Amino acid sequence: MVRPILSALAAILALTAPTTAAPLSARIANESVPTLCAEEDNVDLRLSAPNVRRFRIEANHPAVIGTIVQDTTAPDFTDCTITDKADFRFTPRNVVMHEDDRLKVVGITFDKFWRPEQVPVTVGNRTESGFHLFQLFVKDGTAAPYEFLVMYPVDGYWRIKPRPPAHLPDIVYGTSALIGPIEVMQRPVVNLSAIRFDPATMTFTLSFRTGGSATVKVAEIDRTRVALDVVLDRPVANGPFAGLRSMYVTETNADGARVEWRATGANRWQEAPVMDFRGGEGIEMKLTRAVPSRHNTSSPDYRFIGFGD
Repeated sequence: MVRPILSALAAILALTAPTTAAPLSARIANESVPTLCAEEDNVDLRLSAPNVRRFRIEANHPAVIGTIVQDTTAPDFTDCTITDKADFRFTPRNVVMHEDDRLKVVGITFDKFWRPEQVPVTVGNRTESGFHLFQLFVKDGTAAPYEFLVMYPVDGYWRIKPRPPAHLPDIVYGTSALIGPIEVMQRPVVNLSAIRFDPATMTFTLSFRTGGSATVKVAEIDRTRVALDVVLDRPVANGPFAGLRSMYVTETNADGARVEWRATGANRWQEAPVMDFRGGEGIEMKLTRAVPSRHNTSSPDYRFIGFGD
């Protein structure tokens, strides 16, 4: 009599137990091209999926971070021929949009930029237009405010970096992320019609020029990683919903050198040098470096995880 009761109980528990949705998968396309110039974003990875609305982007310290004695951060224009020059002129501005005891928000307009568009940016109840760069600084009360995120309203590029490890005063940006429907206009861009930022929740609300919107929430910021949780109001059906832009000249002169991805149900990671990567499909994707770079040595690795609907 006991065995039938236990079997019935097990069946009831199976019916009532919460289910965990299987992670969705994204297609990863590689549109990278070779270059000799360390200041050119020639690495171009694009993620597509007809059903993905949610995902996380992380910036993590590279594996070599503990070995860095002196960071190399200066620009390197060796063998560079920059063709998409900044031809549009602006009146430079530097505006503190918000500041409290934990966060500082700054908008910057350069004297020239490669696109003429202007996107309104709202922080709290204040709206300004014409910024080319939007900066977030975090405060902990023990040191100067630390800049951990910049985004470019006019072309939709994002850069994030964790707090530096204890042995370094700072680290540098390198790879950029694109969030939202990607279009190619000289280079891959995300065209935005408006940006709103809520300092209390550290959440961006993006309005896309092609229609639709997204929220981007700063979920983590520490000495290990910065994490952004992204929710699209609807999937991007006819193109990439996110991407990465980076630089690769050689294995030792790169912001991102290797692609790592994990397919659904796989018990191993796949990996390839970024310039040899033929594309793939995965529930996770990383752009990493295995050896120190002589350019932007401390710049972080990037990771996409948590694809969901």
